[in-house]
Amino acid sequence: MVAKIKSGKSLIGALNYNENKVKTDKAQLISANGYIKTVEALSFYDKLFRLTDLAERNIRTKTNTVHLSLNFDVNEHLEKERLIMIADEYMKRIGFEYQPYLIYQHFDAGHPHIHIVTTNIQADGKRISLNNIGKLVSEPARQAIEIEFGLVRATDKKNRQADNLDIKPLVYGATDTKRGITNIVNEITKSYRFTSLPELNAILNLYNVTADKGTKESVMFSKGGLRYWAVDKHGQKIGVPIKASSIYAKPTLKLLEDRFRLNDFLRKPFKESLKAKIDKVRSKSISLEQFKNELKKANVLVVVRRNSEGRIYGLSYIDQVNKTIFNGSDLGKNYSAAAIIDSLQYKQAVHVAVPGDQITQKNTPASVNTNQIHTGHGVHSLLAELLDPLDPNATLPDQFGPKKKKKKRRNLNL
Repeated sequence: MVAKIKSGKSLIGALNYNENKVKTDKAQLISANGYIKTVEALSFYDKLFRLTDLAERNIRTKTNTVHLSLNFDVNEHLEKERLIMIADEYMKRIGFEYQPYLIYQHFDAGHPHIHIVTTNIQADGKRISLNNIGKLVSEPARQAIEIEFGLVRATDKKNRQADNLDIKPLVYGATDTKRGITNIVNEITKSYRFTSLPELNAILNLYNVTADKGTKESVMFSKGGLRYWAVDKHGQKIGVPIKASSIYAKPTLKLLEDRFRLNDFLRKPFKESLKAKIDKVRSKSISLEQFKNELKKANVLVVVRRNSEGRIYGLSYIDQVNKTIFNGSDLGKNYSAAAIIDSLQYKQAVHVAVPGDQITQKNTPASVNTNQIHTGHGVHSLLAELLDPLDPNATLPDQFGPKKKKKKRRNLNL
C-alpha cells in the first residue's frame, strides 16, 4: 500500500475533485465518517458544510484541508467493505479517528485506490499538526496496516522491476482510455530516463500513447499545456485527449522539463554499456532489419525516425534493462542514423559483390571499390596483383621488349 497526503487551503476544491469523478462514473462515495445522514442521503452542501463548519472555528489556520489517497497493488482485488475498514484503521492511526471524512473509491487508474477528504481543524478549534505527518505518523501506520490486512507491501512493489508490471500497449476501446493512459504514462515517466518530449514519445509510442503540446499557433502551446492521446498502429491520434493536469500524478510539461534535466544526469552511467552493445551488433549486421533484431535480443529497441517523405533522419536506442533512451547523435557521430546506414550499406554491397568465391560484377553497386577483384583466394588490390612475381598473369618488365638506349646529342657549337 502507498499512502499520499496533500494539504491545502480549499475544502471545496478537494471535494469538487472527487464529486466530479462521481458525476462521470469514475468514482463512488462509499463511506462518510462523522456525518448524521447516510451516504445516499448526503447532498453536496451537506458534505461541504460539515467540514467548513469545523474549519471556521480556527480562522488563523489557513491550511485546513487534508486530501489523502491510499493506493494498492494492481493485482489486489479489494471489496468496498474491506476498503472502508482499511481507511478507517488508517485514519485512526494517524489521529483523525474523530474527524469527519469522506471516502471515495476511484476507478480511473490501473490500480485500486481510494481518496479521503477531511479537515485538520477539530471541534474545539485546535488543529491537528501536519508537520512531518508523512514520515512520523503515516509511514508507521501504513506498515502496520499492510501486515494487519495482508496487503502487498510498498517496499516489495518498489523493488520490483518495471518490466514485470502489468503495463501493456493500449488497445483503444478495449478498456477505459483514461485509465489505460494514466497507467502507462505514470509508469513510463517514473521508470525511464528521458531528456526531451520526443524521447518520451518514442517510449510512449511503444504503448500506443503520445504526448502533444499542440500546434505553435494554439493557445495550449503558448501556455505550455500538454495533452495525452491514444494512437493507432500508424501513430495517428484517436479518441479524446486527456489533459496532463487531470491525471493524478500531473505529468505536466513543467514537471517533465524538470525531469529532463535530472534524467540527463542520471542516464550518463549507462551510456558506454549501450555503445558496447551497439558496436557488437553492428559488426555482424548487414541490414537495418538485422541490426534492429539483433539489438532487440540484447534488450535494446531501435526506434527509426522518418520524415514525411519516408526518409530516415534519426535513430533512438531504448535500453530496456537500464530504462534509458539515447538518440544516436547523443552517443556520438558513429552512432547517428547516417553513420549506421552508411556502414550497413557498405557491408551489404560487399556481401553482394563477393558472394562466396564467385564474382558478380554486374550486380556490384557503385559504392564498392572497382579497383578490387577476386582471385579465388580472397580480394586483393590491383596493385598487389601486378607486383606479385608468382602470378603468371602479371605483366613483367621484359614483356615489352628490350629497353632502347638513349642517344647522345652532338655538340654543334665548335
